[in-house]
Amino acid sequence: MQHKFYDVKTKSHVTADVTEKVSYGAKGNERYAFRAKTADGRNLTAFVSKATWEKANI
Repeated sequence: MQHKFYDVKTKSHVTADVTEKVSYGAKGNERYAFRAKTADGRNLTAFVSKATWEKANI
């Protein structure tokens, strides 16, 4: 699955393959995110809605 991420180093949006989906925060106060890597190995994170996160097949 591909998703649009913001690359802070290049200050531009990039499309990358999602490697995992993660959740952050305490129960009842979670935030949902997709993780990916750039071609040169840097990590990318994009926070998404719970509905998008649950719908993703990863």
